Amino acid sequence: MKNPIKVYCENTDSHIEVEMGTPLLDIVGTLSLASDRPILAAYVNNRIKELHYRVYTPISLRLVDITHFEGHRVYQRTVLFLLQRAIRTLYPSHTLHVRHSVGAGIYCDVEGKSGFTAEECAAIAEQVRSIAAENIPIVRRKEPTVDVVAAFERAGYPDKAALLRSRPRLYSNIYYMGECIGYFFGALAPSSGYVDCFDVISYGEGFLVALPDRSNPTEVGRVPQAAKMAGLFHQFHEWMDVVGVPTIGDLNSRVLQGDASELIKIAEAVHSRQFSRVGDLIYEAHHERGTKVVLISGPSSSGKTTSAKRIGIQLRVLGLHPVLISLDDYFVNREDTPRDENGDYDYEALEAIDLPQLNDHLRRLIAGESVEIPRYDFITGTRQWHEKPLRLDERSILIMEGIHGLNPRLTPALSDDVTFKIYLSCFTSAAMDNTTRIHTTDNRLLRRITRDYRTRGNSAYDTIARWQSVRRGEERHIFPYQENADVMINTSLFYEIGVLRPIIEPILREIPDTVPEYGEAHRLLAFLDNFTPVEPEEIPPTSILREFIGGSSFKY
Repeated sequence: MKNPIKVYCENTDSHIEVEMGTPLLDIVGTLSLASDRPILAAYVNNRIKELHYRVYTPISLRLVDITHFEGHRVYQRTVLFLLQRAIRTLYPSHTLHVRHSVGAGIYCDVEGKSGFTAEECAAIAEQVRSIAAENIPIVRRKEPTVDVVAAFERAGYPDKAALLRSRPRLYSNIYYMGECIGYFFGALAPSSGYVDCFDVISYGEGFLVALPDRSNPTEVGRVPQAAKMAGLFHQFHEWMDVVGVPTIGDLNSRVLQGDASELIKIAEAVHSRQFSRVGDLIYEAHHERGTKVVLISGPSSSGKTTSAKRIGIQLRVLGLHPVLISLDDYFVNREDTPRDENGDYDYEALEAIDLPQLNDHLRRLIAGESVEIPRYDFITGTRQWHEKPLRLDERSILIMEGIHGLNPRLTPALSDDVTFKIYLSCFTSAAMDNTTRIHTTDNRLLRRITRDYRTRGNSAYDTIARWQSVRRGEERHIFPYQENADVMINTSLFYEIGVLRPIIEPILREIPDTVPEYGEAHRLLAFLDNFTPVEPEEIPPTSILREFIGGSSFKY
């Protein structure tokens, strides 16, 4: 071996020596791994790399398969690249749109085509399998941006060309799978042959690409019934088309033209209409069926607190008396909190809430009684008590927000007529381009990092290190109940990532490259690089975004 390079593999806790310039794919072939699942990509010195990456200096290597968070995304992106080629073959005059997630799958539609039969879905799946069977290498190259833009324009992908033109760089990445070209945010598998588990199912006006779940990578995941969620996504996709910013390339172009002020006003007006409509629905429910309690649920950083306050304002306009309390105040004392599988306090478990006392208080409040409401002290881990008892009058509406708001086990003492349930989250409606969606979890993570750094003294490292635990809690306690909502609210603002970018970039750069969390920080920085910065001055003080960046007129 002329020029040996030392490689430390974290998966096997072993050191090996390889020839300078050896690709990761060859290194994987020499390792004795505990699992026989295909390796899809690898972290090299805590940066995600594709397996075609060649080693020229000593490295630390961490291999990922489909059971890993980033490995699952690699698999998903690879499937979508094959799908892009399949749709171009089957429907050459139509445009594929990758829309949003549905469980473990991805909802897609084809512009100019309404609905897909089972036979048509089977033909799409067969075309993807045919491409996979060819085992075509997938190669990423860095080429002059002007050449990449021209290549996408020639291939009929103006959305990708628009994105690259709006973020001027001398060089840009382009993926090749034979003659098929693509642009993706993140790593892909080494070849088309890595796609071996998926299905295509008729769904709504398009189809669902069903994928395996991380916890069960050998079987296609269950397709959940999410009619309300799908309807909300469809509504916002149509609205984004009307506004003229369906992709980030379009949005960046408008910002560069000086239209940021108008876009902020439009996005905030949409939020105002949503809250006004929800206020009207609660008012009607109050008068028609005696609704007294509004339950608000949603995942982390979906804007639950500001949404509750803005709904309260709308109810005041209608002559009602909203009273806001948090489910967190009904936590049991810390020593009584259940623990998770790691032995840590599990504040996201339903059993962390004193359900008997909560339901007793709700029953008594609805009956017109006066009740002393608790206040949870997170420093001491104990409940305190408000000095002034709470009592509801005939115009009062109790608004409670918390992650368990839609779980039927939370309020068994209350009938459906008495409650009005709201689910909200940050359903990012703009896409990077027609085949690259923006994960709602990324939008929420950016919000949370910004808020926690500003208000709680948490570093980006702290927030990222805990994020997967937060996500597990959401999958267990929030997402299964989202369709129980009477109404859903989208709290995303299509301009917001441009505002967050200059705020969060220096926060992310504080994470050193010596820790695994650096990989996620580096990924987010690359993601943010696609957005033109937006100045925050014209964001109103009641905006949901103010909950995260500061300057809100609400008290939290």
